[in-house]
Amino acid sequence: MQPEQIFEVLVATFGDAAFGFTPADAATKDAFLRVQAPRLRVVVQALRDHPALAFDFLENVTAIDWPKTATIDVVYHLFSYPHRHGLVLKVTVPRDEPRVPSLTSLYRGADWLEREQYDLMGVVFEGHPDLRRLLLPEDWEGHPLRKDYVQAPEYRGMRTTRPSPLDLVAAFDKHAAATPAGSPEKVPR
Repeated sequence: MQPEQIFEVLVATFGDAAFGFTPADAATKDAFLRVQAPRLRVVVQALRDHPALAFDFLENVTAIDWPKTATIDVVYHLFSYPHRHGLVLKVTVPRDEPRVPSLTSLYRGADWLEREQYDLMGVVFEGHPDLRRLLLPEDWEGHPLRKDYVQAPEYRGMRTTRPSPLDLVAAFDKHAAATPAGSPEKVPR
């Protein structure tokens, strides 16, 4: 089934809970549609359980930070193995309070996918059974994939940055030019 037909089925079933269908083209690459955050779980369950759709696999959950509009898009990639078709859903939430329903009860694989977006973007997945950081320590401050994130220079006494390899090469070249041939001096690090 084509994305346009899937969108028509959702509009017929859920009304305005599904909206904003955008067809695939060179700019968007994948066709997608938008879903209202409060209705996400019901819409996705219908996509999974409808025999003609059968979206039995949640491929990925990602998020896009839009600071200029103060929103975050949570993006879901669904796939149907029986019908060999895919669908992209986007849910727009406010940046200062990004909350969407968890899909862990529908797809077991949503567990770590949602935890990753919680950790890196700060999206709260309501109803998630174990929503905690996945990649960073529990006491890490902030969400590193947000566009306004500023990394602290240290974490627990460890530097969080390192010198640029280009700066190291430049220092080596400068030192090599200033050191006479055969000198036992070491290169600065």
